[in-house]
Amino acid sequence: MNDIAVTALLIAALFVILASGVWIGLALSGVAWIAMQLFSARPAGDAMAVTIWGTASSWTLTALPLFIWMGEILFRTRLSEDMFRGLAPWMQRLPGRLLHTNVVGCAIFAAVSGSSAATCATIGKMSLPELARRGYPDGIALGSLAGAGTLGLLIPPSIIMIVYGVTADVSIARLFIAGVLPGTLLALLFSGYIALWALGNPKRVPPRDAPMTLRQKFAESRNLIPIVLLIGAVLGAIYTGLATATEAAALGVVGALVLSATQGTLNRHSFMQALMGGTRLYCMIALILAGAAFLTLSMGYIGLPRHLAEWIATLGLTPFQLIIALTMFYMLLGCFLDGISMVVLTMGVIMPTVHAAGIDPLWFGIFIIVVVEMAQVTPPIGFNLFVLQGMTRRHIGFIARSTLPFFGLMVLMVVLLYLFPEIVTWLPRQMRG
Repeated sequence: MNDIAVTALLIAALFVILASGVWIGLALSGVAWIAMQLFSARPAGDAMAVTIWGTASSWTLTALPLFIWMGEILFRTRLSEDMFRGLAPWMQRLPGRLLHTNVVGCAIFAAVSGSSAATCATIGKMSLPELARRGYPDGIALGSLAGAGTLGLLIPPSIIMIVYGVTADVSIARLFIAGVLPGTLLALLFSGYIALWALGNPKRVPPRDAPMTLRQKFAESRNLIPIVLLIGAVLGAIYTGLATATEAAALGVVGALVLSATQGTLNRHSFMQALMGGTRLYCMIALILAGAAFLTLSMGYIGLPRHLAEWIATLGLTPFQLIIALTMFYMLLGCFLDGISMVVLTMGVIMPTVHAAGIDPLWFGIFIIVVVEMAQVTPPIGFNLFVLQGMTRRHIGFIARSTLPFFGLMVLMVVLLYLFPEIVTWLPRQMRG
């Protein structure tokens, strides 16, 4: 069989297995086993055992369950309850006022959870009822929340950054640092749009609250200070080289336990809930990673990545044209798969092409994460859209239309990353220096 026929057969097998309701990790392993059995002389069982063991025992991967556990612990503190009250006094002077709490709240919680859906759901539970009570329009409130919720993927420590780092063999510490400036810039773009919208619609913005003194503002925000310090300590340890990503994750877990105990929310029940919640999420991701590693190995044995890279090379695409093609490809893929599955499913095939085109894998990782963010708010399977639909019972079309300006800002972000790659590479160069 030629390469096109083999590719078509494996893609068809993947969709058939997925359509039958099998977990994504097992579906990837199944397709890999079919490829090894039919198109390779190496025994599939032996290859699967060795590959899955090697993936599961990776020391680098240890950072993933630790960061997930840290987020689960902090999720069970009073962080979400205190966040709106702590942020609101500082937003009153900005055009758009309390709408900015969606963006800033998501940016802070993103550094805690590392998950887009969790960020969107947690901040939404806190901000949407309060914004509705004060008279802010539903459209801009929902749109800003859906857009800002995607910051959970880009602002470190991010789960999908760890997954990309493991699958693409890129330093997780450098990925974390590379995500700081793009994440901050995207948050500023979101806040900038809210400000412009407010200036253009002054009658739709409720009046500001009674003014507060600086001392009163700090008093309202005092419960946020320990969380911000913990996030700063974790990222600072990585940035300064004092700790690896795994060691910093362990520091984060200890700090989260101390904060939870200080707030009085740490007890046997909450500890076990956080531990089991983190274990379940990590097991799901680990199964996907194991299946993807086996699929990558089988693709290597039958030569598909090399043949695909050679075929794309014959098309004579410039790096810009390749980036455009990959953007469209990942947005289409995002209509069917979640972000982590998109990354692990494609890296084994895409990375040889990326290397052949001379694209920096570190830059490409941040680019992929921004594109996956776009997929989170793209109908029909935009995860953030479904999260908000479940919370508000509003029609998904209304939520999607409200999110469209923020989707456009993510497209602008991709353009900026291409035109100014230093947005990604400058901070990691300082760390290396």
